[in-house]
Amino acid sequence: MGLVGGKAAYWFLKRRYPGGSGVPMPEYDTFKAQGISKLGRYFGDKIFSELADKTVVDFGCGHGDNAIELASKGCRRVIGLDIQEHRLDQGRAEAARLGLSDRITFTTQIAQKADVVLSTDAFEHFDDPAGVLKAMRGMLADDGYALVEFGYPWYHPLGGHLFSVFPWAHLLFTEGALIRWRSDFKTDGATRFHEVAGGLNQMTVRRWEKLVAESDFRFGSYELRPIHAARFLHCRLTREWLTSVICAKLVPKS
Repeated sequence: MGLVGGKAAYWFLKRRYPGGSGVPMPEYDTFKAQGISKLGRYFGDKIFSELADKTVVDFGCGHGDNAIELASKGCRRVIGLDIQEHRLDQGRAEAARLGLSDRITFTTQIAQKADVVLSTDAFEHFDDPAGVLKAMRGMLADDGYALVEFGYPWYHPLGGHLFSVFPWAHLLFTEGALIRWRSDFKTDGATRFHEVAGGLNQMTVRRWEKLVAESDFRFGSYELRPIHAARFLHCRLTREWLTSVICAKLVPKS
């Protein structure tokens, strides 16, 4: 993948984007700052009444923003699940500050079955997305379901995240050139896209649909949300390139 590599590509990236400066950020990073509910934006405001009487696992909860919002808007029980204890500690502290500790548990593992498993902004990062789908199914009651939102997919103009220094730059430059440029200001030792902090698995629309088809889930509902400015061009032929966000309800196969 990538057409331009070697010293010339590295030199251009280093001179034009020193220290990663000038890299565009995904629009969902601004939701919290603008006071916009990401859950409401992608699943509709009905999500809060829909989940009010349920036990919900926030899979890969991070600092717990989604878990805390669900609890504050009436969800009966929320379990924030993550592997990073320092993030869970931040979630616990914020839940305590808001008086929500009786509704939220932050943990690295769960034993009980949930009614709903929620995952946001994550499936383009998981190193083993098929394994994650299997794990999510194992957490669910048989009549439960999963709600998944993520983006940008790989062929989106900014699908390379940090590596998309301009639209589709992550497809123009070779992986080697981009990783070498990144190593000038990141110290995690990554040598491939999937090794960067947070992970980047090059998830495409086609790959996502194949993963679900081969999993223990089927689509209950499915939406490919286009780049707003290009929404009139979004169709079956262009969806890989012009899809901004993927939203799905996954229900267990019979």
